[in-house]
Amino acid sequence: MRHVNSRGWSRRFWYSLGSWSLMVCSRRSAGYSHTQRTEVKADRSALTSNVIKSIRDPEKPNTLEELEVVTEKCVEVQELGEDEYLIIIRFSPTVPHCSLATLIGLCLQVKLQRCLPFKHKLEIYISEGTHSTEEDINKQINDKERVAAAMENPNLREIVEQCVTEPDD
Repeated sequence: MRHVNSRGWSRRFWYSLGSWSLMVCSRRSAGYSHTQRTEVKADRSALTSNVIKSIRDPEKPNTLEELEVVTEKCVEVQELGEDEYLIIIRFSPTVPHCSLATLIGLCLQVKLQRCLPFKHKLEIYISEGTHSTEEDINKQINDKERVAAAMENPNLREIVEQCVTEPDD
């Protein structure tokens, strides 16, 4: 049984092992109802999808969305705290031995870090079973030091910029 008072504090009462026990979970939910938090997460997910869908493939003239490397379904949003979110992206390279999977992950990192207007943490993964070295690549694209070092390389930075720049820019 759950009770919520007018200030948004909640209490849960549990019945356990034949005797009554009281468990009080006091939590302030930043003034948002469950429905409102769900809507905010959906909005964050849609915004994230819109940001990544225009990233261009490093080798082809297509976007990652056109190649189905990223889709709306590949974005997951979790609430970490008041107005802070964990954004998880799971992308699927076009072939299991794609040599540019790390570069695609780097492009996703750079574009999202630049464009998302809300406080977030970012995790990017290759979808399970879609690449032959997914574990190694996942570690590499989620390592802040490696991402920073990669962006210091002028040739690599130029390729990333070409991929993440909007067509109208």
